[in-house]
Amino acid sequence: MALDAPRPTRDTERVTISLDDARAHFGPNAAGYLGTAALGLPTRETVAAMTADLDVWFAGDRGAPDYDRVVDACRAAYARLVRMPVANVAAVAQVSAAVSVIAADLAPGSEVIVVEGDFSSMVFPFLTRGDLVVRHVPVAQVADAVREGTALVSYSLVQSATGERADASAIREAAARVGARTLCDVTQAAGVMPVDASVADATVCHPYKWLCSPRGVAFLTISDDWMHTLRPIQAGWYAGDQVWQSAYGPEMRLAPNARRFDVSPAWPAWVGAEPALELFAALDDAELWRHAVGLGDAYCETIEHEPLGQAIVSIPDPDGRMLAAALEDGLRITGRAGRLRASFHLYNTLDDVERLARIVRDEAAPRIL
Repeated sequence: MALDAPRPTRDTERVTISLDDARAHFGPNAAGYLGTAALGLPTRETVAAMTADLDVWFAGDRGAPDYDRVVDACRAAYARLVRMPVANVAAVAQVSAAVSVIAADLAPGSEVIVVEGDFSSMVFPFLTRGDLVVRHVPVAQVADAVREGTALVSYSLVQSATGERADASAIREAAARVGARTLCDVTQAAGVMPVDASVADATVCHPYKWLCSPRGVAFLTISDDWMHTLRPIQAGWYAGDQVWQSAYGPEMRLAPNARRFDVSPAWPAWVGAEPALELFAALDDAELWRHAVGLGDAYCETIEHEPLGQAIVSIPDPDGRMLAAALEDGLRITGRAGRLRASFHLYNTLDDVERLARIVRDEAAPRIL
């Protein structure tokens, strides 16, 4: 049976928009879009903001420091969403690059536990070291696999290929008993379910999926004690205590908080991310999770599959026949690891469930030759 989603304490004062109202922020093509686990849809405001920014840039009226407010606003919105102090949130660009900072800090011979079949960004940075002991274990067995000598546990809160959820609390407790650190990727969780980033020593997120933001915007959260011992090996001018006084050497004065892990932002992407992050930070994420899981379980029931309690529902499709039929029908959906992967978000409805279920039933039916 699937684990319940985490239920972190929610600041009810931050909820200012209903799910029904939030749906109006997306375009008409959201109907039949079941590919959020690969790429979320942009909000109307994201498209408008990026278009307006291009116009201002084209007119020669944009200065680089103008974007500082945008990055600060995105950082603050994300901090609210994952229930972390803003001082513990770094603005980065890619999950794998942020994970590489952590991988580079491990001593040779350190043991790292990763999830078998996890997304490569949470695995490759450790494998490329060549001098670490990397153990691959099933997601349900991660906590039990932690042992004396384990230095780090790296895992995704929600598995990309299957939607299976890790028991973050159990992993944290097991790691604490042996003095290990934990690193959690919340890319497939933040924006659709309640997330409390303090459950791990560090978390990473690329919000172009469930948070409907442009690629090139990503976040690293890090605990107070670790941020001052972890080396910011990607440090550049944007990691400086005073950004616009940090463009040249020889002195290096890094920010005293998680901003020391910032990388210089791809400005247009952050312009587009701001309205999307503000929207999701204003939603009741527990209500959103119930909606997404409700659709996922309705889909399971319709195709006679055990309910999973997941927003991502992945079923075997080794020859890609179901995927091809769904795409032919006009559904936007993805296949991963030999499976048909449906992801249900706030803009999906029971109509999407019924369309996909009909295709799955038809393609699974025995062929009469």
